[in-house]
Amino acid sequence: MLYVSTRGEAPAISFNDALLAGLARDGGLYVPERWPELPRDTIAGFRGKSYAQVAFEVIRPFVAGSLKESDLSRMIGEAYATFDDPAVAPLAKLEDGEHLCELFHGPTLAFKDVAMQLLARLMDHVLAERGERVTIVGATSGDTGGAAVEAFRGRDRADMIILFPDGRVSDVQRRMMTTATEANIHAVAIDGTFDDCQAIVKALFNDHAFRDRVRMSGVNSINWARIVAQTVYYFTAAVAVGAPDKRVRFAVPTGNFGDVFAGYVAAQMGLPIERLIVATNVNDILARALATGAYEPRAVVPTASPAMDIQVSSNFERLLFDASGRNAPAVKAMMNDLAKDRRFSLPTDVLAHIRKLFSAARADEAETVATIKSVYAAQGYVIDPHTAVGVHVARKMKGEGTGPLIALSTAHPAKFPDAVEAAIGVRPALPGHLSDLLDRPERIERLPANAGAVARFVSERSRALGAVA
Repeated sequence: MLYVSTRGEAPAISFNDALLAGLARDGGLYVPERWPELPRDTIAGFRGKSYAQVAFEVIRPFVAGSLKESDLSRMIGEAYATFDDPAVAPLAKLEDGEHLCELFHGPTLAFKDVAMQLLARLMDHVLAERGERVTIVGATSGDTGGAAVEAFRGRDRADMIILFPDGRVSDVQRRMMTTATEANIHAVAIDGTFDDCQAIVKALFNDHAFRDRVRMSGVNSINWARIVAQTVYYFTAAVAVGAPDKRVRFAVPTGNFGDVFAGYVAAQMGLPIERLIVATNVNDILARALATGAYEPRAVVPTASPAMDIQVSSNFERLLFDASGRNAPAVKAMMNDLAKDRRFSLPTDVLAHIRKLFSAARADEAETVATIKSVYAAQGYVIDPHTAVGVHVARKMKGEGTGPLIALSTAHPAKFPDAVEAAIGVRPALPGHLSDLLDRPERIERLPANAGAVARFVSERSRALGAVA
């Protein structure tokens, strides 16, 4: 399996090369040259299998020719042994026909663990085979940073610099990044928004001389391995409620579009998905884009669901590429318009193609609080604000389709205790392994929202030039 750039000006590369590269050298994102398909009988056969067994079957075609199947199986087993539920992504029932897929059973209590625990092992394996090391530079709106730090802390072949928007993540999210004691981890608070952090990372990737000198890599959802790992729980969740005999709907709390794009990948592989419902908070660029055809960022508004406080959703580019018939010049033109004019218009045929599978709506802050309250009152079940956005939008759009409806529960409520307590008067406690998190000393660097300042910081801390053999 080879991987091509959404902007069409980078050579096709292997899975391992895409894994280490992150962003393509032409500024595009990597996607597989074709979508592998799983037969209906194979999907039906996932019933009764472990999460690791399903993950192996789903991921295997994407790494064909790059990884030995025995190595892939071992790394998958190791990654999901770190979760506190043997199902990895279990389902919880709310109302009739309405379920939550709990994606917070990993070590940092968020869905990012599902991909990051495997990604770290994949990178370590490939780097060891090549005798190389990398410098990982990532941006986070909250959960990616903690998951990346936990997965990569202490690993010999990677230095990690994580940028996060100062004052715009929860205390728990911040401390999951800043309390790591390992020398290869650096948490950097940026004076700006997540979009500023993400723009800096992309600018550093696009400075090819700098990128090559520090052997820069990325673990944001721009990295294809993140997407393919997240595709797995769409299969396990759908099969649990009747797929492939039933078509299933998913409501996905969405910021950078990676999680819901993984659902699109599952659909291309043959999973019968009736609708993918994009759930946004008041930073609703995706809902507006699907409604009007105009992709136009506005100022980021801080909310109780900070991981979704995003106005430039990077992975939307992957969907544009596929929905346009893999028309790389058209995608490049749209991205150039975004960079130049801060907006672009979706071609009519592309928008129509997207609307065949995707719907979108938003939840404001009052609706988010009301949903936390209503779920707790009806089921005694505590959800975090991001999950509440997903549940609210799922219920708002319940009339679109008839299949079982699954909302992705992307974070444990204990990551956002202030917001949850304000809504229902109950303060969710951190699990035992994190019970002292708020007492651990922090290590934080603070920098302006300036790519040059970040580049200097990265250069001073990268050990990639002295790669181990």
